[in-house]
Amino acid sequence: MKTLGFPKSARLLKPNDYSGVFQNVTIRVPHRHFLILATPNSLGHARIGLVFSRKSLKLAVQRNRVKRQVRETFRHQQQLPAVDIVVLSRQGLATVSNAELAPMLNELWRRLRRKASGPSAPENASKGTG
Repeated sequence: MKTLGFPKSARLLKPNDYSGVFQNVTIRVPHRHFLILATPNSLGHARIGLVFSRKSLKLAVQRNRVKRQVRETFRHQQQLPAVDIVVLSRQGLATVSNAELAPMLNELWRRLRRKASGPSAPENASKGTG
């Protein structure tokens, strides 16, 4: 059984890792409170980076709470494709409770898997559809 840790190999660590995703977005998963951007990698596993601004989550305790929830749901995703993922926050996220966050994030991961496995994933990014 795979351990559910969160090693450095599962994270985007360097600015070049983030800019690689922002410059080569092939998968977009929009949501009212989140935007997930992803691009394929050659590592054989998914990596994640988090971008939560003070504009959308005013207090550090709010940003940390949401980041913790995103990381926790990401750790439990066994079937994610080999992609680099950046999760961005949007306005109104501060009012969402932890009980609402987990199912919301699980649905976003499901949509990401579906878009990544579909043959038209690059077309979705260029059209800006979601």
